Order: sequence, then C-alpha cells, then structure tokens
Amino acid sequence: MQYVSTRGHSGRKQFCEALLEGLAPDGGLYVPETYPRVDHATLDAWRTLSYANLAFEILSLYVGDIPSADLKAICAKTYTPEIFGKPDIAPLRKLETGLYLQELSNGPTLAFKDMAMQLLGNLLEYELARRQENLNILGATSGDTGSAAEYAMRGKKGVRVFMLSPRGRMSAFQQAQMFSLQDHNIHNIAIDGVFDDCQDIVKRVASDLEFKQQYKIGAVNSINWARLLAQVVYYFSGYLQASERGATSVSFAVPSGNFGNICAGHVARMMGLPISRLVLATNENDVLDEFFRTGVYRVRSRADTLETSSPSMDISKASNLERFVFDLLDRDAERTRSLFADQLGERGSFDLNGESRFTEAAARFGFRSGRSTHADRLATIRDTWKRRNTVIDPHTADGVKVGRMHASPEMPMIVLETALPIKFAATIKEALDREPDRPQSYDGIEKLPRRVKVLPANAQAVKNYITEIVRDRAC
Repeated sequence: MQYVSTRGHSGRKQFCEALLEGLAPDGGLYVPETYPRVDHATLDAWRTLSYANLAFEILSLYVGDIPSADLKAICAKTYTPEIFGKPDIAPLRKLETGLYLQELSNGPTLAFKDMAMQLLGNLLEYELARRQENLNILGATSGDTGSAAEYAMRGKKGVRVFMLSPRGRMSAFQQAQMFSLQDHNIHNIAIDGVFDDCQDIVKRVASDLEFKQQYKIGAVNSINWARLLAQVVYYFSGYLQASERGATSVSFAVPSGNFGNICAGHVARMMGLPISRLVLATNENDVLDEFFRTGVYRVRSRADTLETSSPSMDISKASNLERFVFDLLDRDAERTRSLFADQLGERGSFDLNGESRFTEAAARFGFRSGRSTHADRLATIRDTWKRRNTVIDPHTADGVKVGRMHASPEMPMIVLETALPIKFAATIKEALDREPDRPQSYDGIEKLPRRVKVLPANAQAVKNYITEIVRDRAC
C-alpha cells in the first residue's frame, strides 16, 4: 500500500513515511492509493476478535513497511484494560430503541482522541527507534486532541510535542489537563486567537519545507493519516457489536468540527462496512452542515467563529474535508488543489452546488448533517439523564440531538461518544444543577502548577520558539 497527496504531488510514500511527515510536501493530505475492500465473510471472521486484534487486522491492510509481528505487538500494547479501563475497549450502550452510545472516552484523558493517539504514540516511538531519529511534533487543539497527544507522547524517547491551543477557549478541565504536565518533552503554547489560527500556523510551519526538514517537524492532528486510520477501527467494532443484535447495517452520528472523526467513518464505508448514513453534527459553528446542505464551503473569520458550550467543535476550517472532497471529485487532484489551495486562499470559499457529483453525494457516500445549539445541548443532556439515567457531555449531546433527526426505526443509530462529562462541568451543572462525576485520579487537577507559553497568532513566533527549545535542550 502506497500513499498519495490529495493535491497531486508526484511522490508515493510508504505508511511510515506518511506517519512521520504528516502533511504532504505540496500542502495536501496523504490518502491511500486505493481503499482495501472487506467482504462479509471477513467481517464474520472478525466477530470474535479482541479490539487489539481487530485493530491489527485493519491496520495490516494499510501498513506494508512494519513487520506483522511488530505491528501486532504495538496494537496489543496499546489496547489494554489497564489503559482503557475495561476489557471491552469501545462497548455499545443502549440509550433508547434504535439509539446506541459507543463508549470511546475511557482512556487516560477521558476523550475519544485517546483511541487513536495512544496507538499513534506507540507507532511513532517504534519507527523513530528503528530509524534512530528524533521528531518534533507540532499540533493544534480545540480541546481534547492536545491532552490526548501529550499523554500519549509524554516520556516517549525521541519525541517532543509542541501543542498550540486558543488562549482561554478551552474548558478549565481541558486547560488543566494540558498545562499541568511538567514532562520535559511537552511544550504547551497558548495562541492569542481561535483554533483556526492555531491550525493555520501548523500548516504554515509544515509548508516551510526547509524548516520542516531541519527541525524534523511531524504532526499528530487528524491531518496525520495514521491517526485517522486508527479511528477507522472503532467503526468496525461498533458495527460488529450492533450486528450481533440483528442489524445488517447501521448508521453513525458523529459530533464533528475538523471532519477527522467522521472522515474515518467515510473510509470505513469505502472499505465496504455496511454503513447506511454518516450523520454529521455541528454546533453553532456550522460550516460543515452548510456545506453538506448547500455545497458551499465557506470559512468563517475569527470574529465569526463563535465560542460555544461544545468548545472542541468551535472550528470553521475543517482540514479533513479535503480528503472527502478528493474522493467526491473522483480523486481529481488538480481540482482538489484548485479548491483548497487557490479558491479558499483567494475567496475563503468554494461552491460545488451546481455539480452532479455533489448532488449525488448523499446517495453515494451516505452523508447527512444537522446543527445543534446551546439550548439543544441542555435539553438533550437533561432528557438523557431523566429517561436513561446517563450523563453525556455537550459534544455527545450534539450527536444525540442530530442523530435523532436522521434516525429511522429499522436502522440502529450509533452515536460516537466524545468525552466524559467532567471535562465540561460548567455546562453539565447548568443542565442538571449537579456536578458530573470526577475520576479520583483527577481530583484537584485545576489547582496544579501550570507550564504554558503565550504567543501571538504568528507562524514565525512559533518557529522561533521551536528553534529556541530544540537548540537549548536535548530530547
């Protein structure tokens, strides 16, 4: 299996090359040349597998440059009850008739990002040791990616993490999780701006090929194919669990800001997983809902990016949409480059509404979308607590609300859980007039000493800081 850029760069890459590079040299995203297909007989054979072995089987279809025994050991090391809290790594829980919650937040940072980031950390450590190299990871987070990456990489040999986050835009718990880490290889940078400023800086730094090569810059955001691939596994797991209860196909409702989580579902569907609908749920920052309703992809300005009670989705520039549009356009790399490199840069938008390939998108790829507001989140949290005795976080509430909009009685709808409620305690208290349960290991986390660097929304300032750290400290 080799990987190509969505923008047509001539180079073909092996999996581990794409793992370390993150972004392609032309600014595009790496995708496999083809999606391997999985038939019903194979799915049936996978039913009895543990989550770790299921991950191995799926990754084996995409990874040709890691020996099978080593890849199996990496998966076994990652997906354990010790790390994810229970033997069933991503179990389904019934909320109501036809509606299920897939638990993805039992990892070290209490968010679904752990499902992929723990694997990514082990893959990176393995490959860097094999090459006897170091890597400086540059990432951006709107909330959960940062802590998941840092907890996965802390203490890893050969790896430094530089994580950008929008100053003051995360919940108090999210900030405490990240900024309280004192590990020598973890560097938090609070950017005076919004998440999209952070994401733009990551892309600008990665596009400076001389700097990227000199300082060995890599990525852990969902622009990294390896991370997105790890997320594909829990779609297969969710389907296999639901089909044990009689379902021949399922739908998924996915809270989405940067389009990475639901893009993994798109990949699973392209592989042949029987997914009827991929329901995308946004908050008030509804750039993705607008795109799937109208064909217009319109990036919002910093001033128009709202601060909401589901802050991890306060995003108006969805990087992973490029992977889906590449497939939508029948892998026309020149057209994809024109849309994302030229039109977005010049006008801040593009319009596919008049194209037959867009009008066929819902039937061809299964996407539906919807928008959820603060009032919707509060109502959904209250309803789920009252009727099911279950507390859900505000992002998961967005998924439940929009999932119900597109549910049908004959088709199980699986909502992908985003995080445990404690990460967004203020909203839970507003909805239920009670504090959410807090794992004992996180008692007093908000009072711990913090280590964070505040910088302006400027790529050069970030490059200067990386240069200072790399030159002054051994990895």
